[in-house]
Amino acid sequence: MILVWLSFVLGSGAAIYSMRDQFGNDGITKRISKQLELGCAVTTTLAMVLLTYYLCTVSASFHYVYLHSSTDLSLYYRISALWAGQEGSLLLWTWAILIVLLLMQYTGHTRHLSESRLMGLTRTISLLIATVFLMLLVLKNPFTTYQIVTGGTGELTNWNPFAVLYPITDGLGMNPLLRNPWMAIHPPVLFFGYAAFTIPFAAAIADLLIDDERWMQISRNWMRIAWFFLTLGIGLGGFWAYEVLGWGAWYWTWDPVETSSLIPWITATAYLHAQTRSKKGEYRFIAPLLAIASFILVIFATFVTRSGMWVSVHSWQDFTSEGMLIALFLLALIGSSTVLLVRRYFEDG
Repeated sequence: MILVWLSFVLGSGAAIYSMRDQFGNDGITKRISKQLELGCAVTTTLAMVLLTYYLCTVSASFHYVYLHSSTDLSLYYRISALWAGQEGSLLLWTWAILIVLLLMQYTGHTRHLSESRLMGLTRTISLLIATVFLMLLVLKNPFTTYQIVTGGTGELTNWNPFAVLYPITDGLGMNPLLRNPWMAIHPPVLFFGYAAFTIPFAAAIADLLIDDERWMQISRNWMRIAWFFLTLGIGLGGFWAYEVLGWGAWYWTWDPVETSSLIPWITATAYLHAQTRSKKGEYRFIAPLLAIASFILVIFATFVTRSGMWVSVHSWQDFTSEGMLIALFLLALIGSSTVLLVRRYFEDG
């Protein structure tokens, strides 16, 4: 829990210092921000490794481990239990965003833009998005524990993070529907694709703010990566559904969560087409619109999965405070993006 809170503090600090750098252009501020960002990536990685270790050793005094791991599972499924529930999935997605952000800055064809204002704004927006995910992790911490009643039935009582813990030998184990090789691969592939959508979105917002057409140099390959992993994830999910859910001769049934994942795939495909066909000065409105819409629709897909507002075999729970936060985040993205896009539309006549 300390690691999760520390990640949130470091991530928030990195975002704040990055914003300060945009106004002051201070090299010291930027260096501090990058150090905090690296520290956040390290603590998030340690938290994920630690949770994986607890799942593999079935340390069932942790609520998440008790619900998703058990001694009768093979090591393969104990590891994949990391993304079998909400907390672990959010941790994996947050970690992927931080890794993608680091890769954008220090590898590939965008390194020559590392000192540009465009890259600075792209990084700031990405850090703000990562901070929202870290806030969700604080609210839905994967390391919460239960106080175990000794004697009697040994049932679990209310959560107490400071309680003396009594070990449970066996966990409840993963949902039988998830005990499938395809399902063990499908979520991490999908989440990495979701994380990669962050960069084109942030670059598009940066372009709308400062009108720098080089934003496509940043978004180009990351949108291709996002599209590839989203395509692969949807395909693997279809194989899983075909084998486990008994959908007969079909790999697709227009389940709400499936459909919500398909929609950003369509907008991402349209963006890649516009990017390939665009010449200097073209698609100044439609290209940022498609990049922004793809990421917003990814967040919408997450809201569908976690809100319980649509009946789906993928939905995990009813509407909660975490679902409310995702909804508010979604509304903030839509509102701010709409204002910037309307401004671009009227500027271009």
